[in-house]
Amino acid sequence: MISCKKEIVIDYHEADSRYVVEGNISATGSEIRVSKTNAMDNNSTGSDVDNATVVITGDDGTRATIPFVRNGYYRSKFKAVAGTEYLLEVDVDGHHFSSTSTMQRTPKMNEFRLVRKKMLTERYLFGDLRLQDIPNETNWYFMHIYRNGIGYRWAVMKDDKNPNKELQQLFTFFRDGEKGSDVLQDGDVLKIVIRAIDQRAYDYLYSMQQMSSTGTNPIDNFTGGCLGYFSAYNEIEYHQSFYYSDVVEDEE
Repeated sequence: MISCKKEIVIDYHEADSRYVVEGNISATGSEIRVSKTNAMDNNSTGSDVDNATVVITGDDGTRATIPFVRNGYYRSKFKAVAGTEYLLEVDVDGHHFSSTSTMQRTPKMNEFRLVRKKMLTERYLFGDLRLQDIPNETNWYFMHIYRNGIGYRWAVMKDDKNPNKELQQLFTFFRDGEKGSDVLQDGDVLKIVIRAIDQRAYDYLYSMQQMSSTGTNPIDNFTGGCLGYFSAYNEIEYHQSFYYSDVVEDEE
């Protein structure tokens, strides 16, 4: 056996560091993380920012300055109210970033099943999530499945296909016979988080979902030139332990 190695030089261009703001406000409180991107040859994922002024204002007249806690996080018990539009403003080192988001009503889950379905010549295991659409309004949803506390699958959905009725989201888990760390094991704990979000948050997350196929960055959610997004949302959680004995066959 003969092996060889070759040094490959990657021709990349240095980019200026940019601020990143990841903010949310819900029925339980507010959390904003402020950081900066690092150079490509820096192994850390980002640099925390602890000197920002973070303010959230509602169009109902409410307003709160969100205090710094640690590691780039700013947290408060300032809660969102459904139907209220919130403005997040972040000032740091002479930069001003802002974004808005409208708080939604609480979503409702009808059912979550583990389903085995045939796709072409292969059989796959799916997570079949059913939601009851919030009636008489346009809605957008963000769904995130965690496996043993670690993010596993996520998706966004809008109610244009079956408004006011039941909505379905299928998560592809893995193919029959597949091996590896991504395959679920008996006893794994699944946590399903369902958020009702507004259109601005949906548009950002949808563009992020398409990144692998489009080769582009997500759309801007903030003014001022920072990365990240802001979302006001209501959410519910559902917990279920995974067992192969619970998987149902779907012949449709």
